[in-house]
Amino acid sequence: MTTRFPAAVDAALRDAGWTPGRWDIRQAEVWADALRAHSSPSGHQHAVFPAAVEAWAEFGGLRIAGTAPGRHLAPTPLTVDPAAGLHWARTLSDLGRALDTEIAPLGEEEGHHGEPSALLAIDAQGRVYSLDHSGDWYLGPTFAAALTTLVTGTRPARLTYAAR
Repeated sequence: MTTRFPAAVDAALRDAGWTPGRWDIRQAEVWADALRAHSSPSGHQHAVFPAAVEAWAEFGGLRIAGTAPGRHLAPTPLTVDPAAGLHWARTLSDLGRALDTEIAPLGEEEGHHGEPSALLAIDAQGRVYSLDHSGDWYLGPTFAAALTTLVTGTRPARLTYAAR
């Protein structure tokens, strides 16, 4: 077991196929190139930055799910695949503007029947967010903290925005 993640998160990661030292920079670069090449119909483009590329390289392609009951909510399975956010360039740009940072897609949360239920995103500082039909949520200051929130079923904080 590693000391980087709580035991439940470490177990979920290992069940998903993750091992310490996992690093697929080639796939991360493929995603980065695809995101950079895409723009929304109104011209919004994706931000690509080191925190996102590092998360994609280490965790990309994994489907991670907790197995124990959640603290506050049912644990949320997630897949790390930034291509899930390809067509969310405007939404992520708007969120980045509201938070005064750049935002990149990270993957998606899975709903009760296996369908996507929320987009996961990461900012330039490594903070992780979830965007769904009910609002925008802060999952944690790092990807490890966000995984802990999702895998352990901890209630995330809802983002609120002050008028500018």
